[in-house]
Amino acid sequence: MTPLRTRFAPSPTGQLHLGHVAAMAYVWGLASRHGAAVDLRIEDHDRERCRPEYTAELESTLDWLGFRPLSGGQHIVQSTRAARFEQALARLRDQQLVYVCRCSRKDLLPARDASSERVYPGKCRELNLPESPGTVLRVRLPADTVEFYDGRHGWQSQQPAAQCGDPVIRDRLGQWTYQFAVVVDDLEDYINWIIRGDDLLTSTARQLLLARYLGRTTPLHVFHHPLIVNPDGSKLSKRDQAAPLADLRRQGLSPNEIIGLAVRRCGLSNVTGAIDVADLAGLCAAWGSEQLFAHPFVFDGA
Repeated sequence: MTPLRTRFAPSPTGQLHLGHVAAMAYVWGLASRHGAAVDLRIEDHDRERCRPEYTAELESTLDWLGFRPLSGGQHIVQSTRAARFEQALARLRDQQLVYVCRCSRKDLLPARDASSERVYPGKCRELNLPESPGTVLRVRLPADTVEFYDGRHGWQSQQPAAQCGDPVIRDRLGQWTYQFAVVVDDLEDYINWIIRGDDLLTSTARQLLLARYLGRTTPLHVFHHPLIVNPDGSKLSKRDQAAPLADLRRQGLSPNEIIGLAVRRCGLSNVTGAIDVADLAGLCAAWGSEQLFAHPFVFDGA
């Protein structure tokens, strides 16, 4: 099997909280267990919300906790690689897949339920509009159903066109969107194992289609892990004022005590007390190679 490479890819849009540590625990634990390299990729594509002080805090906290690039992994800052996104956009344009959209959020169809997204109905798809201030770029998605295997959830079936419609790849401010940038970076950085939270499971099929459009041929494995949630079941997030790790540090908790707390809160283990980064591989023993890697997504027709 091709050597495994994954990444931890946080956005520096606020202070780190326990949810980030839970994600680190799964990434480093699974990667260590299965001999994968881990890249640290700072996803600072959102120029409005990302700040240098958040990046500095993120990097210093990762080092303090003991989470460092693993097995030859790289330390990458997304904003230093603008050329690759322009090249990827050009490739999509060459396939007549990109169009200009002037719609606002009020033009989106309402979500079917609390777990669904609002859907773009394609109002600008055939208008051939020129680029102008306030417009976005979207990529055409087919009505295909995409099936893929998740190392924790098993076989999944998604239809991105029905889930979200044609996704935005460049926003009104000229910024690359997460859905686009993450696919380009994973392709260019030779990432072949995606380990991330359950909140991104529904984004998988649309990203697989984008990767195919961009010429990806390397098979891809995916694993979506549990999240730390609030008492009402919602995702713990910076926007909800989740307690920052800095507060836990000021309370005198050690790195290993914080890791132990995160591991218990996300359900990775019920082991009490402090947990070292080196212990995480053992906590991931339940996920063997046969379960994780037997059914990679193969980009046939790329």
